[in-house]
Amino acid sequence: EGGTTPSAGAMRAAVARVNVPVFVMIRPRGGDFLYNAVDIDVMLRDIELAKQCGVHGIVSGALQPNGTIDEEGTEALIEAAAPLPFTFHRAFDQARNLNEALDTCLGLGVTRVLTSGGHATAIEGVDVLRELVRRTGGRMMVLAGGGVRAPHVSALAAQTRVAELHL
Repeated sequence: EGGTTPSAGAMRAAVARVNVPVFVMIRPRGGDFLYNAVDIDVMLRDIELAKQCGVHGIVSGALQPNGTIDEEGTEALIEAAAPLPFTFHRAFDQARNLNEALDTCLGLGVTRVLTSGGHATAIEGVDVLRELVRRTGGRMMVLAGGGVRAPHVSALAAQTRVAELHL
C-alpha cells in the first residue's frame, strides 16, 4: 500500500527493540493523499496513539486535488505531532510544483521532507534534490528516498548534499 499507519503493537515493539529513533507513518489508507475531514480526524487520533507508544517522530502530510499541499490538514497534523519532529512524506513528489510545495512546508514548520526529487527514484532526481537542499538554506532537512540502496549512498550524498537518506 505504499506505507500506512502501523498498529500500536508494531509501534511499541519497534520502539522497544531498536536503538535508533522511530518515526512512524500516519496514513489511514493506500491510494492518493487527498484526505477529507474524517480521514484527518483518524490521522489526528493515530498521532495521539503513536505518541503514547513512544515514537520519536511523525511522517505524514496531505495534498489538495489541485496538487498543492493541504495546508489546513497538514497544519493540524503538525500541531498534533508537537513537540515531535514532523516529516512530510513522499506525497511531496506528487505536488504540482516542488518549489511551491517546499515553500509551503517551510512555512508550516515541517522538520524534513522525504522526496525523490519528483522522480521515480532519488538517483533520477539528483539535480532536483540538490536544488531543494540549496533552497532550504538549512532551515529544513531534505531526506532523499526512493530506490536508495547501500551502493548509492556515497554518490547520492555527495551529489545532492543531503544529510539524510531513506533506504
